[in-house]
Amino acid sequence: MAAASSRSFSLCVLLLLLLLAPPISASFLFDGGKSKSAAAAAAVDMEWRPATATWYGDAEGDGSTGGACGYGSLVDVVPMKARVGSVSPVLFKDGEGCGACYKVKCLDHGICSRRAVTVIVTDECPGGLCAFGRTHFDLSGAAFSRMAVAGAGGHLRDRGQLSVVYRRTACKYGGKNIAFRVNEGSTNFWLSLLVEFEDGQGDIGSMQIKQANSVEWLDMKHVWGATWCLVRGPLVGPFSVRLTTLSAQKALTARDVIPRNWKPTATYTSRLNFEAAL
Repeated sequence: MAAASSRSFSLCVLLLLLLLAPPISASFLFDGGKSKSAAAAAAVDMEWRPATATWYGDAEGDGSTGGACGYGSLVDVVPMKARVGSVSPVLFKDGEGCGACYKVKCLDHGICSRRAVTVIVTDECPGGLCAFGRTHFDLSGAAFSRMAVAGAGGHLRDRGQLSVVYRRTACKYGGKNIAFRVNEGSTNFWLSLLVEFEDGQGDIGSMQIKQANSVEWLDMKHVWGATWCLVRGPLVGPFSVRLTTLSAQKALTARDVIPRNWKPTATYTSRLNFEAAL
Protein backbone atom coordinates (compact mmCIF):
# COMPACT_ATOMS: atom_id res chain seq x y z
CA MET A 1 0.00 0.00 0.00
CA ALA A 2 2.88 2.40 0.83
CA ALA A 3 4.47 1.67 -2.55
CA ALA A 4 1.17 2.35 -4.32
CA SER A 5 0.78 5.66 -2.47
CA SER A 6 4.31 6.68 -3.35
CA ARG A 7 3.62 5.80 -6.97
CA SER A 8 0.38 7.82 -6.94
CA PHE A 9 2.16 10.82 -5.40
CA SER A 10 4.97 10.73 -7.98
CA LEU A 11 2.56 10.43 -10.86
CA CYS A 12 0.39 13.24 -9.50
CA VAL A 13 3.41 15.54 -9.31
CA LEU A 14 4.37 14.56 -12.85
CA LEU A 15 0.86 15.35 -14.03
CA LEU A 16 1.02 18.76 -12.36
CA LEU A 17 4.25 19.56 -14.20
CA LEU A 18 2.74 18.44 -17.47
CA LEU A 19 -0.22 20.74 -16.93
CA LEU A 20 2.27 23.61 -17.12
CA ALA A 21 3.64 22.33 -20.42
CA PRO A 22 2.20 23.19 -23.85
CA PRO A 23 -1.35 21.84 -24.25
CA ILE A 24 -0.46 19.38 -26.99
CA SER A 25 1.87 17.47 -24.66
CA ALA A 26 -0.64 17.08 -21.87
CA SER A 27 -3.37 16.19 -24.33
CA PHE A 28 -1.29 13.43 -25.82
CA LEU A 29 -0.49 11.99 -22.37
CA PHE A 30 -4.06 11.91 -21.08
CA ASP A 31 -5.78 10.93 -24.32
CA GLY A 32 -3.20 8.44 -25.53
CA GLY A 33 -3.05 10.36 -28.81
CA LYS A 34 -6.78 9.88 -29.38
CA SER A 35 -9.91 11.90 -28.71
CA LYS A 36 -11.38 10.72 -25.41
CA SER A 37 -14.66 12.45 -26.22
CA ALA A 38 -15.01 10.35 -29.36
CA ALA A 39 -14.31 7.16 -27.44
CA ALA A 40 -16.77 8.10 -24.70
CA ALA A 41 -19.48 8.83 -27.25
CA ALA A 42 -19.36 5.27 -28.58
CA ALA A 43 -22.18 3.03 -27.39
CA VAL A 44 -21.39 0.10 -25.13
CA ASP A 45 -20.78 -2.92 -27.37
CA MET A 46 -23.17 -5.69 -26.33
CA GLU A 47 -22.18 -8.15 -29.07
CA TRP A 48 -20.42 -11.40 -28.22
CA ARG A 49 -16.82 -11.23 -29.44
CA PRO A 50 -14.00 -13.81 -29.57
CA ALA A 51 -11.18 -13.88 -27.04
CA THR A 52 -8.99 -16.33 -25.15
CA ALA A 53 -8.94 -17.16 -21.45
CA THR A 54 -6.60 -18.74 -18.91
CA TRP A 55 -6.70 -18.96 -15.11
CA TYR A 56 -4.28 -18.16 -12.31
CA GLY A 57 -3.90 -18.51 -8.57
CA ASP A 58 -5.37 -21.45 -6.66
CA ALA A 59 -7.54 -23.94 -8.52
CA GLU A 60 -10.71 -22.78 -6.76
CA GLY A 61 -9.25 -19.50 -5.54
CA ASP A 62 -10.26 -15.87 -5.83
CA GLY A 63 -7.44 -14.95 -8.21
CA SER A 64 -5.29 -11.88 -7.64
CA THR A 65 -4.35 -10.35 -4.31
CA GLY A 66 -5.13 -6.69 -4.82
CA GLY A 67 -4.35 -6.12 -8.48
CA ALA A 68 -3.39 -3.22 -10.74
CA CYS A 69 -6.70 -1.40 -10.18
CA GLY A 70 -5.79 -0.77 -6.54
CA TYR A 71 -8.87 -2.37 -4.97
CA GLY A 72 -6.68 -4.10 -2.40
CA SER A 73 -8.46 -6.46 -0.01
CA LEU A 74 -11.83 -5.80 -1.68
CA VAL A 75 -11.03 -8.52 -4.21
CA ASP A 76 -11.13 -11.08 -1.39
CA VAL A 77 -14.68 -10.36 -0.24
CA VAL A 78 -18.18 -10.34 -1.73
CA PRO A 79 -19.21 -8.92 -4.20
CA MET A 80 -15.81 -9.16 -5.93
CA LYS A 81 -14.75 -12.44 -4.32
CA ALA A 82 -14.01 -15.14 -6.95
CA ARG A 83 -15.23 -12.84 -9.75
CA VAL A 84 -11.98 -10.98 -10.41
CA GLY A 85 -10.47 -10.80 -13.85
CA SER A 86 -7.07 -9.76 -15.13
CA VAL A 87 -7.44 -8.45 -18.69
CA SER A 88 -5.17 -7.48 -21.55
CA PRO A 89 -4.36 -3.80 -22.18
CA VAL A 90 -7.03 -3.52 -24.88
CA LEU A 91 -9.67 -3.93 -22.14
CA PHE A 92 -7.68 -2.49 -19.21
CA LYS A 93 -7.42 0.88 -21.03
CA ASP A 94 -4.57 2.21 -18.86
CA GLY A 95 -6.77 1.63 -15.82
CA GLU A 96 -9.92 3.34 -17.08
CA GLY A 97 -11.37 -0.12 -17.69
CA CYS A 98 -11.13 -0.91 -13.96
CA GLY A 99 -14.48 -1.87 -12.51
CA ALA A 100 -16.05 -2.82 -15.84
CA CYS A 101 -17.95 -6.12 -15.90
CA TYR A 102 -17.92 -8.79 -18.61
CA LYS A 103 -19.70 -12.03 -19.30
CA VAL A 104 -17.31 -14.76 -20.51
CA LYS A 105 -18.22 -18.23 -21.76
CA CYS A 106 -16.61 -21.08 -23.64
CA LEU A 107 -18.35 -22.86 -26.50
CA ASP A 108 -17.24 -26.49 -26.27
CA HIS A 109 -20.53 -27.95 -25.03
CA GLY A 110 -18.85 -31.27 -24.33
CA ILE A 111 -17.30 -29.73 -21.22
CA CYS A 112 -18.57 -26.14 -21.05
CA SER A 113 -21.85 -25.01 -19.59
CA ARG A 114 -24.09 -22.81 -21.69
CA ARG A 115 -24.04 -20.17 -18.95
CA ALA A 116 -21.53 -17.35 -18.87
CA VAL A 117 -19.48 -16.32 -15.86
CA THR A 118 -19.54 -12.63 -14.89
CA VAL A 119 -16.16 -11.12 -14.02
CA ILE A 120 -15.04 -7.70 -12.80
CA VAL A 121 -11.88 -6.05 -14.14
CA THR A 122 -9.53 -5.72 -11.17
CA ASP A 123 -6.10 -6.35 -12.69
CA GLU A 124 -4.02 -6.18 -15.88
CA CYS A 125 -2.00 -8.88 -17.64
CA PRO A 126 0.42 -6.92 -19.85
CA GLY A 127 2.52 -9.67 -21.48
CA GLY A 128 2.43 -13.14 -23.01
CA LEU A 129 -1.05 -14.03 -24.27
CA CYS A 130 -2.20 -10.53 -23.33
CA ALA A 131 0.29 -8.70 -25.57
CA PHE A 132 0.17 -7.45 -29.16
CA GLY A 133 -3.41 -6.16 -29.04
CA ARG A 134 -4.98 -9.53 -28.16
CA THR A 135 -8.18 -9.70 -26.14
CA HIS A 136 -7.49 -12.03 -23.25
CA PHE A 137 -8.97 -12.80 -19.83
CA ASP A 138 -6.84 -14.29 -17.06
CA LEU A 139 -9.51 -15.41 -14.61
CA SER A 140 -9.52 -16.61 -11.04
CA GLY A 141 -9.56 -20.39 -10.77
CA ALA A 142 -13.09 -20.21 -9.34
CA ALA A 143 -14.43 -18.05 -12.21
CA PHE A 144 -12.73 -20.22 -14.84
CA SER A 145 -14.20 -23.38 -13.29
CA ARG A 146 -17.73 -21.98 -13.34
CA MET A 147 -17.76 -22.12 -17.13
CA ALA A 148 -17.69 -25.94 -16.98
CA VAL A 149 -20.61 -28.33 -16.75
CA ALA A 150 -21.26 -29.67 -13.26
CA GLY A 151 -18.29 -31.65 -11.93
CA ALA A 152 -15.98 -30.84 -14.86
CA GLY A 153 -14.22 -27.76 -13.43
CA GLY A 154 -10.96 -29.64 -12.90
CA HIS A 155 -10.95 -31.01 -16.45
CA LEU A 156 -11.62 -27.55 -17.85
CA ARG A 157 -8.73 -26.06 -15.85
CA ASP A 158 -6.48 -28.83 -17.20
CA ARG A 159 -6.93 -27.39 -20.69
CA GLY A 160 -5.11 -24.26 -19.56
CA GLN A 161 -6.08 -21.95 -22.42
CA LEU A 162 -9.58 -21.68 -23.89
CA SER A 163 -11.22 -19.97 -26.81
CA VAL A 164 -14.12 -17.96 -25.40
CA VAL A 165 -16.61 -15.27 -26.30
CA TYR A 166 -17.28 -12.21 -24.17
CA ARG A 167 -19.43 -9.10 -23.95
CA ARG A 168 -19.94 -6.16 -21.62
CA THR A 169 -22.60 -6.52 -18.95
CA ALA A 170 -23.99 -4.28 -16.25
CA CYS A 171 -22.19 -4.35 -12.92
CA LYS A 172 -24.51 -5.15 -10.03
CA TYR A 173 -23.12 -4.78 -6.53
CA GLY A 174 -26.15 -5.90 -4.55
CA GLY A 175 -27.19 -2.78 -2.67
CA LYS A 176 -23.71 -1.29 -2.26
CA ASN A 177 -23.39 2.37 -3.14
CA ILE A 178 -20.40 4.13 -4.70
CA ALA A 179 -17.63 4.70 -2.17
CA PHE A 180 -14.46 6.79 -2.17
CA ARG A 181 -11.32 5.66 -0.38
CA VAL A 182 -8.90 8.45 0.49
CA ASN A 183 -5.50 7.04 -0.37
CA GLU A 184 -2.67 6.96 2.12
CA GLY A 185 -0.48 10.07 1.96
CA SER A 186 -3.29 12.44 0.96
CA THR A 187 -3.01 16.00 2.33
CA ASN A 188 -4.80 19.32 1.93
CA PHE A 189 -2.55 19.94 -1.08
CA TRP A 190 -2.56 16.45 -2.64
CA LEU A 191 -5.83 14.55 -2.59
CA SER A 192 -5.95 11.02 -4.03
CA LEU A 193 -9.19 9.00 -4.24
CA LEU A 194 -9.99 5.42 -5.23
CA VAL A 195 -13.51 4.80 -6.60
CA GLU A 196 -15.34 1.61 -5.55
CA PHE A 197 -18.58 -0.22 -6.47
CA GLU A 198 -19.91 1.58 -9.54
CA ASP A 199 -23.06 -0.14 -10.83
CA GLY A 200 -23.92 -0.15 -14.54
CA GLN A 201 -20.96 0.64 -16.79
CA GLY A 202 -18.54 0.29 -13.88
CA ASP A 203 -15.84 2.35 -15.61
CA ILE A 204 -15.05 6.00 -14.86
CA GLY A 205 -14.03 8.43 -17.61
CA SER A 206 -13.78 11.65 -15.61
CA MET A 207 -13.94 12.79 -12.00
CA GLN A 208 -14.33 16.21 -10.41
CA ILE A 209 -14.58 17.53 -6.86
CA LYS A 210 -16.06 20.70 -5.40
CA GLN A 211 -14.87 22.20 -2.12
CA ALA A 212 -17.02 23.58 0.68
CA ASN A 213 -18.70 26.93 -0.10
CA SER A 214 -17.48 26.84 -3.71
CA VAL A 215 -19.25 26.67 -7.06
CA GLU A 216 -16.11 25.58 -8.98
CA TRP A 217 -15.72 21.96 -10.03
CA LEU A 218 -12.05 20.95 -10.09
CA ASP A 219 -10.91 18.28 -12.55
CA MET A 220 -9.11 15.34 -10.98
CA LYS A 221 -6.50 13.50 -13.04
CA HIS A 222 -6.48 9.77 -13.64
CA VAL A 223 -3.27 8.35 -12.16
CA TRP A 224 -3.43 4.55 -12.36
CA GLY A 225 -6.02 1.83 -11.93
CA ALA A 226 -9.14 3.26 -10.25
CA THR A 227 -7.13 6.08 -8.60
CA TRP A 228 -7.61 9.81 -9.30
CA CYS A 229 -5.83 12.79 -7.77
CA LEU A 230 -5.79 16.55 -7.48
CA VAL A 231 -2.71 18.67 -6.76
CA ARG A 232 -3.97 21.99 -5.48
CA GLY A 233 -4.42 23.66 -2.18
CA PRO A 234 -5.22 24.27 0.44
CA LEU A 235 -8.29 22.11 -0.14
CA VAL A 236 -11.19 22.51 2.28
CA GLY A 237 -13.89 19.88 2.84
CA PRO A 238 -16.54 18.73 2.80
CA PHE A 239 -16.08 17.66 -0.83
CA SER A 240 -18.74 16.84 -3.37
CA VAL A 241 -17.67 14.39 -6.10
CA ARG A 242 -18.98 14.19 -9.66
CA LEU A 243 -18.31 11.06 -11.74
CA THR A 244 -18.89 10.53 -15.46
CA THR A 245 -18.76 7.05 -17.00
CA LEU A 246 -16.27 6.38 -19.78
CA SER A 247 -18.57 4.27 -21.95
CA ALA A 248 -21.82 6.24 -22.00
CA GLN A 249 -21.03 9.62 -20.39
CA LYS A 250 -23.58 9.14 -17.60
CA ALA A 251 -23.00 11.56 -14.72
CA LEU A 252 -23.62 11.29 -10.98
CA THR A 253 -22.97 13.82 -8.20
CA ALA A 254 -22.43 12.76 -4.58
CA ARG A 255 -22.82 15.94 -2.55
CA ASP A 256 -20.62 16.50 0.52
CA VAL A 257 -19.72 12.81 0.50
CA ILE A 258 -16.24 13.40 1.96
CA PRO A 259 -16.52 15.27 5.29
CA ARG A 260 -14.56 18.28 6.48
CA ASN A 261 -12.55 16.15 8.91
CA TRP A 262 -11.64 13.46 6.35
CA LYS A 263 -8.69 11.19 7.04
CA PRO A 264 -6.25 9.29 4.78
CA THR A 265 -7.05 5.56 4.38
CA ALA A 266 -10.71 6.18 5.35
CA THR A 267 -13.56 5.15 3.02
CA TYR A 268 -16.64 7.35 2.60
CA THR A 269 -19.77 5.81 1.12
CA SER A 270 -22.30 7.81 -0.89
CA ARG A 271 -26.06 7.32 -0.95
CA LEU A 272 -26.04 6.99 -4.73
CA ASN A 273 -25.16 4.65 -7.57
CA PHE A 274 -25.58 4.45 -11.31
CA GLU A 275 -28.49 2.50 -12.71
CA ALA A 276 -27.52 -1.18 -12.72
CA ALA A 277 -28.05 -1.52 -16.47
CA LEU A 278 -26.27 -0.71 -19.71
